[in-house]
Amino acid sequence: MALARDGRTAVVGRSTDEDGTTIHLARTGDETTLIYRHRESAGVGDLSHDGSLIAIEHTEHGDAMHSALRVLRPDGTVVADLDDTKGGTEELGLEVLGFAPVDGDTRLLIGHQRRGRWEPLVWDVVKGGETDLSLDLPGDVSAEWYPDGSSLLIAHSFEARSEVFRYDLASGELEKVPTPPGTVSGATARPDGSVEYLWSSAAEPSAVRSTTGEVVLDPPGLKSPGSVPVEDVWVEGPGGRIHALVQKPAGATGPLPTVFDIHGGPTWHDSDSFSAGPAAWVDHGYAVVRVNYRGSTGYGRAWTDALKYRVGLIELEDIAAVREWAITSGLADPERLILTGGSWGGYLTLLGIGTQPDAWTLGIAAVPVADYVTAYHDEMEALKAMDRTLLGGTPEEVPARFEASSP
Repeated sequence: MALARDGRTAVVGRSTDEDGTTIHLARTGDETTLIYRHRESAGVGDLSHDGSLIAIEHTEHGDAMHSALRVLRPDGTVVADLDDTKGGTEELGLEVLGFAPVDGDTRLLIGHQRRGRWEPLVWDVVKGGETDLSLDLPGDVSAEWYPDGSSLLIAHSFEARSEVFRYDLASGELEKVPTPPGTVSGATARPDGSVEYLWSSAAEPSAVRSTTGEVVLDPPGLKSPGSVPVEDVWVEGPGGRIHALVQKPAGATGPLPTVFDIHGGPTWHDSDSFSAGPAAWVDHGYAVVRVNYRGSTGYGRAWTDALKYRVGLIELEDIAAVREWAITSGLADPERLILTGGSWGGYLTLLGIGTQPDAWTLGIAAVPVADYVTAYHDEMEALKAMDRTLLGGTPEEVPARFEASSP
């Protein structure tokens, strides 16, 4: 959903088995107007500052992992299209980051993957011009507008850490915004030019801070205690170098009982940020290993897109390689190994104890997929589209793939 500044207008997307995706314009006191419909998945990106333009992300080309963009008027007429998909294995995705926050401004900030990673550019949806920032930063880059539309707040993520910059659109100057080492999970610029951001590290719990030096949000009640810093490990795997994050009790020597805590998504990644689950395991004497397997974000488009057709099995190959490192390095006790995760991590846990029964002492799966075929038929249409992209079809079209990937 996107809500207009008048508080009376909303653009709302729906997804159903019968209708596919529909997007409607709703105004208080008026009838709802259908402005978009398609069989494939789509979603609302943003509504311009004056409410005259609507950006949507769609997958009419059939690849739910890589979106194209379309800009509409409130009556549903098309203003502009931008589509980087090329078919085959080299499809590139786009994402909406937001319209410029100024009345009458037709610039749309978007993310693209034209150089193998996420980067921002400014697209004037009416005039048709594109401003490619070409920032010399490794890893993925995202952005949002400063309140006057003259600058961008750049969020840079690389190897499980992140940092923030201010980019002046007129001069092209990139200035670092001071933040502590760790992970900035969200940031926004204030009208006075200061930046407020949500920050944490593996050792220090989350806080909303400001570049003015203040802690902006300090909720009352009990505070989470801190934990131990995270260590980086790089392991050679079947698809390339795998990045893993390791925590262990201070001063402890192995071999230790070890938890492999697997992230969900799968298009997500673990970072040097505070997580209460791993911190609690460490408090109880366990080492914790988190693996950014193939399919994770933050390591380039090819790493994320590697997760196709052998779904689940690919991730578990990477987890197995890191498991082998954990044992041979002396960190982990091979007789006391736990595999755990939630959502997609829960799915990988069930699939892991089924396909690697001798590797794990215990599996703890939270809200997992247990039967992939049943899950496919029960889930909403947008998730069905994602599964068709990942596995190359429906359970009826590629039954062997669904069977191999089902716990």
